[in-house]
Parts: sequence; C-alpha cells; structure tokens
Amino acid sequence: MRCSTRSRGRRLFLAPLPSMQSIQVYDPPMCFSTSACGMDMDSDRMEFVALLAQIRTQGIKTERFILNQEPIAFEQNAAVKALMHKEGIQALPVIFWDGTLHLAGRYPTHDERAEWFRKAVAHASAAA
Repeated sequence: MRCSTRSRGRRLFLAPLPSMQSIQVYDPPMCFSTSACGMDMDSDRMEFVALLAQIRTQGIKTERFILNQEPIAFEQNAAVKALMHKEGIQALPVIFWDGTLHLAGRYPTHDERAEWFRKAVAHASAAA
C-alpha cells in the first residue's frame, strides 16, 4: 500500500483500480442501526452512504461494518486492525476497493465520490 497524500491530516491511499467489483467500509461507531446520529451526522458520511446505495444498483457488492455493531469484523481484517492499533478510532473509516485499502481516516470528498460513481457505471457497462 502506498500513502500518496494527506488531506485534512488524514491519509489517502491510492491503488490502481481498473475496475470496481466490491467496496468494503469499516465505519466508526454509529448511534442507531440506520447509521444516523441525530443532526450531527457528517454530511460526507451521509453522501457516502447514498453513493453506496447508488453503486449497489450498478451491480457492485458493498459491505459496511460498523464498529459498535460488528467489532469482530474489525479484528478479523489485518489492515484495519493494524491501523486502529496505531491510530485508534481516528483511523476510521477505512475503505477498501476490491480488497485493496483505498482510503482511511475520512470519507471521500464530493469529487472522489463522483469518480467512484463513474467507475461503478463503467463497471456495470462492461459487465452488460
């Protein structure tokens, strides 16, 4: 894994992504099963959750693991476990594309979300 830049003090991991078949997200704790925590919910998080729903419609497998709901998933993923050991909860969210660590410590920006959706649509077109 290659750390290519820092954004708002958080790492952005970039890996070659010729296609998108799956996304796995390891989220920080949520207040409710709906992933909503009242009015304080981060807009990047809300927009990312909406993006995941759109990506699913393109045939991309998406999985979300929320720390206070599925803590064993965090223990079972070596990369997530190592990041959390080093940085604690500040390492979250951790996002993988096709099993490769892509982003840690923040949700994708608006421009990144747009690029991810373009890749999902391209994947769906290629699969059709």
